[in-house]
Amino acid sequence: MENFELVQLKNGVMSLRALQPRETFHPGVGPAEEAEILHVNQHRLLERAMASESFILWDVGLGAAANAIAALRALESMLRPKHGVRVLSFDKTLSPLQFALENAEALKYPIGFETHIRKLLDKGSVEVSPGLIWELDLGDFSRAQGLGREAPDSIFYDPYSPVSNPEMWTLPNFTRLYQQLDPEKLCLVSTYTRSTQIRVSLLLAGFSVGIGCLVHEKDETTICSNRLEALERPLDRVWLEKRVSVSHNAAPLRANSYQVAPIGEADYEALKKLPQFQ
Repeated sequence: MENFELVQLKNGVMSLRALQPRETFHPGVGPAEEAEILHVNQHRLLERAMASESFILWDVGLGAAANAIAALRALESMLRPKHGVRVLSFDKTLSPLQFALENAEALKYPIGFETHIRKLLDKGSVEVSPGLIWELDLGDFSRAQGLGREAPDSIFYDPYSPVSNPEMWTLPNFTRLYQQLDPEKLCLVSTYTRSTQIRVSLLLAGFSVGIGCLVHEKDETTICSNRLEALERPLDRVWLEKRVSVSHNAAPLRANSYQVAPIGEADYEALKKLPQFQ
């Protein structure tokens, strides 16, 4: 936990910052509000969960649990016994979560969830309310990819940035992630980045990719799906021709090291053939 410190954002909200890598969690509006806007609302989480008898959410990059707690808070008061929801949080370290628990009063969003967090840390699973289960999968997601787990209906994708954590943003990683989805059911994936490089990687992996919601000063994020019709604002040929073709950072990462390069001819031709751009 020595790797983290509390930091006050411009709006007065407290968040936490990793000292190595030096990244602030939810730096725009703070943990609770960003989680609600970027993930919970964009996924229409409550509506979709209540329409399903069994709903699976993958929380990739548990971190300090702001995203998971936002989802659980939204769901716990509205679900009925006929609904079953599992929130499965992936991470390879529990340090930020332990730090958030120790600093719940300052961070505020964990307040009321301290007992649930302790049980999750101790047992690896906790029943937040009847039919609502929060589970922990501790390990390297870029290697394990949720193998053996039930395919998700939603994915909150929130690892450290590609510069700090490139293995979570590679084309092979996204390809394996796409292969874990069930083609018979809709899955939505949200993430904070609007990087051309990452959007290209998601497209080449098989996802349909769209413009995500505004979060504070960030006018775009990214949302993607295994179904093009699920996206309100899919990326179009104008983006392909005016952005990807001229960007100095559009080549997908294929190795676990961060690199910047324009897109290659073969990748660009592959993008042009995707149904999304026809």
